[in-house]
Amino acid sequence: MGKAKNPDPPNYKKYGVPLYGAAWAPSTIINDAPQPLDQKQEADEVSGEGSTPSPAAPTYLVFCGGGGEGRSGIPNALLLAEFDFASNSLSDMPVFKLGIGADLPYRMAVHPGGEGLICSLPKSCKWFQWDEIKTEEVHKQGLKLSEKVLTHLEDVGQQLALTFNNDGSMLAVGGEDGNLRVFKWPSMENVLSEAQAHTTVKDLDFSPDGKFLVSLGSGGPGRVWDLTSSTAVASLPKENDEVFAFCRFSQTNVKNQVLYIAAVRDRGACIVTWNTTTWKKVGSKQIVRDSISAFSVSADGKLLSVGTIQGDIVIVNSASMQVQAVVRKAHLGIVTTMRFSQDSRALVSASMDSSARVTVIKEMKKNGFSLWIIIFIIIVAIAAYLMKTKGIVP
Repeated sequence: MGKAKNPDPPNYKKYGVPLYGAAWAPSTIINDAPQPLDQKQEADEVSGEGSTPSPAAPTYLVFCGGGGEGRSGIPNALLLAEFDFASNSLSDMPVFKLGIGADLPYRMAVHPGGEGLICSLPKSCKWFQWDEIKTEEVHKQGLKLSEKVLTHLEDVGQQLALTFNNDGSMLAVGGEDGNLRVFKWPSMENVLSEAQAHTTVKDLDFSPDGKFLVSLGSGGPGRVWDLTSSTAVASLPKENDEVFAFCRFSQTNVKNQVLYIAAVRDRGACIVTWNTTTWKKVGSKQIVRDSISAFSVSADGKLLSVGTIQGDIVIVNSASMQVQAVVRKAHLGIVTTMRFSQDSRALVSASMDSSARVTVIKEMKKNGFSLWIIIFIIIVAIAAYLMKTKGIVP
């Protein structure tokens, strides 16, 4: 008889559709999330009032994906799942599912203030709002298609990159046709519109202070845009064998911010670091030998993560650029998306194989040098033993 298959860990679930986008619901949604009625009653009995939130308020994750057009039978949908930190477990099934019809939600950006989320569909972008679902038995969070029509993003073709700035006051979108657009949110007043910014726009990210936007294309250098003057102010050159894949800013401390670009080379994937004052390259470190398919930076700037086409997840310490943890075959398929939680405690990732995973970050010991102390003590003990056996010491 063959070996029995090991059961999947509780932090790994399959949700029935290929997944292309994943995000953590904003803290405003988490804190205000409705509780199951029995939990709410228990909280009321303890607190004596109905306004005190339950300490076990659920943590929501939102996913987008599907089978696209055609007759595959795989639906296109937005999904909500719950993650419980105490048990390190994802909900067995989505707690909410919103069908999108024949249009595949290929990219997604969640508004940081909790207003809702925007999805890129094959021809247009649609806005979705958070929605409380209340019945006698159930009181939970959901989503619904908003009545708000994004007129400026109707019939613009497939958008491959969507992102809000940190305070949610600007939205940037980049298209398969190479067009780059930046709007004030929610007025949709135009800030920047650049036709053929790249052959195809692959990735975008705002600087933490919202003054700059970096864009990457399917080939050629990256570009830096000053959003005050609405002009390109720098070009980020690549090496001959490099293909830029993802870009993310990070705030290293109160005064300094850094730009990371994940790039693919002939010998593997690397992370390139850039100075955000001079826009000069200041470092490069190969991380994996496989091509990368996803990239994220933690909100506290301490960790970077890459997902590979082999389904692996690699977490890197940004200070030392050393690999801190590796999850081999975290997914059976390509890692399509990943994102750290707002408090940097965990990383959500998803794949075309319909799987979602949450990786809780193991905190590095505050006394990180303790390992070196142990090694030093062992070396001293061995040296003392050898000296004693050879009669060097009495």
